[in-house]
Amino acid sequence: MSQQGEKPAAHEDDWWRKLYDETAPDTGPSSAPDSLDDRFDSVSDTVSEAVGPEPDPEPLPEARPDPRTAWDPYREQAPPSEGPERKPEPVPVATQAAVPGPRNTVFPAPWEAPAGPPGPRTFAVPKPPEPEPPPAPLTPPDPVALHELPPDWAASDAPADGGGGSRPLVDHLGDRPPTYDAEPAALPAATSENLDALVPDTVLDGARYGTYTLRAASVRGDSARFRGEPRRDALLTARFGAAESALVLVAVAGGVRGGEGAHLAAADACRWIGGAVARSHARLSEDIRAGRRADLKSGLHRLTDRTYGKLRARAAELGVEPGEYTTSLRCLLLSADPDCRTRVFFGVGSGGLFRLRDGLWQDLEPVIPEEAASGVSEEGPDGDRLTMDLQITTPPSPYSDGPAPPPAELFRFRASVARPGDTLLLCSNGLAEPMRDEPELPDELAERWGPPGPPGLPAFLADTQLRVKGYADDRTCAAVWEA
Repeated sequence: MSQQGEKPAAHEDDWWRKLYDETAPDTGPSSAPDSLDDRFDSVSDTVSEAVGPEPDPEPLPEARPDPRTAWDPYREQAPPSEGPERKPEPVPVATQAAVPGPRNTVFPAPWEAPAGPPGPRTFAVPKPPEPEPPPAPLTPPDPVALHELPPDWAASDAPADGGGGSRPLVDHLGDRPPTYDAEPAALPAATSENLDALVPDTVLDGARYGTYTLRAASVRGDSARFRGEPRRDALLTARFGAAESALVLVAVAGGVRGGEGAHLAAADACRWIGGAVARSHARLSEDIRAGRRADLKSGLHRLTDRTYGKLRARAAELGVEPGEYTTSLRCLLLSADPDCRTRVFFGVGSGGLFRLRDGLWQDLEPVIPEEAASGVSEEGPDGDRLTMDLQITTPPSPYSDGPAPPPAELFRFRASVARPGDTLLLCSNGLAEPMRDEPELPDELAERWGPPGPPGLPAFLADTQLRVKGYADDRTCAAVWEA
């Protein structure tokens, strides 16, 4: 009977009696050897029987780092002062002996991917696209490259005379070049007191109104450039008024050679005649458009006399003779009205007034015969008039704002009607002399300034500097091209 009071079955009593029968041998310690070496030998025999006799040895697996420390990038950099080096713990012998399988069996490390073909994936993960490289930074273009000309531009625009470049060249006429260099050399001397009296080496200007195009330039002569003297010539271009009633004034003044303040006298003359025309520009513009030549002549004569009266007064202030502080003065008045082609010239002193018509130059300021001193007016071609007055009293001017000083200079006046294709040239004595004395110069300018039209400012400047040996004075001029 069991402990619960149940009656055991017959076969259970047989099993119980066999288990606890006192005559059954004891299952205690076996008489067979059971040392560590015996167990190792038993395992080795079992493996040998399973594998076969004299199997080929396989290469031992490479030593692998401890997975606990192989990923630590700082382990090798730890200083030895942090503590004694940790020695690996020994593996119990029983554990070594209990490792199933032969010693040369290689098992993958836990961190390695399993061997064999990969199993099915639950879902496909698309490979992320590789990031595109960032765009190159925008580099500003080389400023030199922006202005670099095409390779064929220079050849196509080269001067016909083989000047060797596309830039306007300062050329010379005649067999030999002039003595001095064509470019500026020495600057005029300056002090802290005369800075406002300095003048630049070159002045260049231009405009376009109505049917005409204006170009004007004033250049220091080769002699003054070499010696470091200031430019004695002065140039003024100004517009008074607006729209069709506007009036353009071009004034060219040339100081006397050798005068210490010659450049100052020329600048004063341009400034004072400009102020006088500005105050009377409305009446002057109306008279030009209406063709009132007599009123223009008397009025401009009086304005010119007032300007020279101021020059004499300025000479007295400086304590110099009037002849030392004076200048030649030649002016053009041009209406901005496209229907008005009347061009008015007036002035005092030496210089030149020329007209290029049909490829030929006309000197509009011819040599005046002696009888012109009596005040006789000379009729010019096309009904133009050239008037020369020598200390002749004129009637009161409608433009005057005060009494005029007694006239003392030769006054010149001319009003002419321009034709399409004409080129009118007003210049100082530095250009007028070679224009009259050297035939090559007017011929060259006639070719350059004829059709197809006016040159640009740089080309015009180069044209006015066409050098001729023996002429080294300042050059100042204004040219008007008629459309």
